[in-house]
Amino acid sequence: MERAVETAQKSAVTGGGPFGAIVVKEGEIIGTGNNQVTATNDPTAHAEVQAIREACKRLDSFQLTDCEIYTSCEPCPMCIGAIYWARPKAVYYAASQKEAAEAGFDDHFIYEQIALPVEERDIQMKQVMTDKYDMPFQTWKNSVDKMSY
Repeated sequence: MERAVETAQKSAVTGGGPFGAIVVKEGEIIGTGNNQVTATNDPTAHAEVQAIREACKRLDSFQLTDCEIYTSCEPCPMCIGAIYWARPKAVYYAASQKEAAEAGFDDHFIYEQIALPVEERDIQMKQVMTDKYDMPFQTWKNSVDKMSY
């Protein structure tokens, strides 16, 4: 956890967001990430996502089986999604959502938006079905060469 917090501190000092994360497998750090949203103009470049990307590349796998994630702050909704897709065995965090919000990183509105029916969300989301819109899923379901995840 100390390494995740140190990574967050270094990021905050050098102009990045104050977030850091590491992925550990069998006691070894296999991925490190800090918030690079403003540095890369990438809204998905959160510390947890960066650490997951590095660890998966190092493991040559899209899953973090038997890994643990240590992060300087309770993960946001996007990072929670990435974490569940990566399937580590545990996540440990230092600061809470409340502490992040007090520092100006309030993602409570995202949780509220996710809970709303699609038609009530602030950003318009509407299904548009073209001919054969479901063909990719049908192809996937019928494929014998797919790698399930």
